Amino acid sequence: MYHSTSSPRASRSRFEELSRPRPGTSEFGSSVSTRNPMANSQMREKRPLRGPRPEPAGATLKNYITPAGLQRLKDEHVFLLRRERPAVVEVVAWAASNGDRSENADYLYGKRRLGQIDSRIRFLTKRIDAAVVTDPAAARQGSAAARIFFGAKVTYKDPAGLEHVVSIVGIDEVDLDRGYISWRSPLANALMRASPGDRVELRAPAKTEHLEIIAVEYAPIPMDPFREPLGAQSTPKVERS
Repeated sequence: MYHSTSSPRASRSRFEELSRPRPGTSEFGSSVSTRNPMANSQMREKRPLRGPRPEPAGATLKNYITPAGLQRLKDEHVFLLRRERPAVVEVVAWAASNGDRSENADYLYGKRRLGQIDSRIRFLTKRIDAAVVTDPAAARQGSAAARIFFGAKVTYKDPAGLEHVVSIVGIDEVDLDRGYISWRSPLANALMRASPGDRVELRAPAKTEHLEIIAVEYAPIPMDPFREPLGAQSTPKVERS
């Protein structure tokens, strides 16, 4: 874990210094005259809201994922980009036209929400671009059909003799209540490439356990579809009579 060597007060003070607009500049950083407050206000109101900033280019790790999992990411991406973001932008524009933004709760909340949406859109874009789709139900030839790889449903026995069933899925598909574990988790790493009858070693921070592989199966892994979140700005409001 990274630990800062500077004090929280110094870091916060430095951050506030960098975040505060320079004298004679607007909140967007452009130089404007301070002699006519009404002119400055009109300029800010007419300035269009910017779209999501693209993520800087860099090394991209492969994102192994099932077809259903990828579709869920795409559905959320489309919802945020084409429905939720335009709806929030509309609210922010309306709130900005109502006067002083510093004490305008609708404007401040809308801007904060817009930042959250843009951050999520960038995250989803990276995950979708890096996706390597692997279908758990695809036919596997020879010994690969009985070995553990991504998408496998594995039954194993722990040192106490208890049987457990897990399915190895993508990072964005983890659901521990259903036994869906990430392919990058310590348990999945221990199980990888093993076959029924093999004994594998699971190394955990507290102890090391030996697990016995009972069965390996490849079949479709059910995934919940993307559902529009409650309270979304783009959700049609029902008027009460």
